[in-house]
Amino acid sequence: MIYCMIHLMKAQQKGIIGKPYLFGACFLIICILGSRTTYSQGRDTVSSLSLKQCIDYALQHQPALQQTIIRTNIAKATNAINLSGWYPQVGVTANLNHYLQQPTTLSSINGVETPIKTSVTNSSTPALGVTQNIFNPSLIYATRIAPLNTKAAQQAVDSSKIELVADVSLSFYTLLLTLQQIGVLKEDTARLGESLRTAYHQYVGGIVDETDYEQAQITLNTSLGQLVQAQENVWPQYAALKQLMGFPQNQQFNVAYDSTSMLNDIEIDVSEELQYDKRIEMKQLATQKDMQHELTRYYQRTSIFPTLSGFFNYNAAFQNNVFTQLYNVAYPNSIVGLTLSLPVFTGFARVQNARRSRFVEQILDWSETNLKSTIYSQYATALASYRGNFYNMRQMKDNVTLARRVYFVVDLQYKQGIVPYLNVITAETNLRTAELTYLNALFQTLSSKIDWQKAMGDIKY
Repeated sequence: MIYCMIHLMKAQQKGIIGKPYLFGACFLIICILGSRTTYSQGRDTVSSLSLKQCIDYALQHQPALQQTIIRTNIAKATNAINLSGWYPQVGVTANLNHYLQQPTTLSSINGVETPIKTSVTNSSTPALGVTQNIFNPSLIYATRIAPLNTKAAQQAVDSSKIELVADVSLSFYTLLLTLQQIGVLKEDTARLGESLRTAYHQYVGGIVDETDYEQAQITLNTSLGQLVQAQENVWPQYAALKQLMGFPQNQQFNVAYDSTSMLNDIEIDVSEELQYDKRIEMKQLATQKDMQHELTRYYQRTSIFPTLSGFFNYNAAFQNNVFTQLYNVAYPNSIVGLTLSLPVFTGFARVQNARRSRFVEQILDWSETNLKSTIYSQYATALASYRGNFYNMRQMKDNVTLARRVYFVVDLQYKQGIVPYLNVITAETNLRTAELTYLNALFQTLSSKIDWQKAMGDIKY
């Protein structure tokens, strides 16, 4: 539409169309631009979603988060597999043998070495075997580590939820900022359209020269360009928000917000002290240290104990030289007992494993020190950013009030022929700049509040 206005102006300069038609066409284009964003958002709209609704939807449908939740089930299944050794292990085997040539042994009969067949032609032995672990160091370690595996998986879900809430909030605020900027630029183009008509009538009346409405056209072109750019930014920002939410890209929704509630909730308690243990990263590191400590304990203490298990075997032996009569008579046997296994020397593998595990624990201790330093840096940066943005927002809000008053007075003075049009352009530019700067400051404050909550470990989901 900017190009349409440019062509209309060129046509007017060549004398193809008159100035009144030019102003009417420009005003019509401004009206179309003013309704464009609403129409593009409104068609195929299924609902209007607030920030909380966007977050709730994301927590239910975001693919990456759902994958993390599924991993908790994988961790539980893995624990069940590792602990299955405590249950009785039952197995059934069977074999069927047919000698093509039976084994022979020599036996002394009446002083004569006589060959004797030592087996029947056909034999079959179905067998039932049962083993039960009574004491097993590896299973004891698996029992101790199982709840930590589940805890680590759940903490990964919590971490993903915290990141998702922060990302959706920031994306929501970015989109909302653009929509608010569009609203400001719509008002700006409407004012400039009215100012353009006023400048033209002043020129026709001989009050001002031609440069006034030409300057008005230049200013209007600039505002229209900014409006079109802002409108074009809405689509990719909606797409980014939908991606974070797991929302279908072929469906539409409008963002809804309560400006009063948003402004009321923008303040934070800057006196709140930083508590490292509230950060999910500290909780995850603590769980990792507990898991590594259990591994060290296993190599130092548990692995030196023997493995003790009980067993029971039952064999139903069938033997017969006639295959068709093989299963007529059984000669069963059974046995029950204990098996004890004690590693005496393993080439110092256990000692080196324990030594390596202790080194990993030392690394985790240093990781905790580094993480605390990182968290404090994030906290200090977020708090300073919030304070600066909050102060700037309040100052810019006062500037908007002053700029509106100045523009109203200057515009009235121009219509009365008191001041030149340049003053109107300056006042209009200052008003637009003040409004856009205030919006940027407002949403930067909201974004820095999210960063502060994340640094404090106060993100709720």
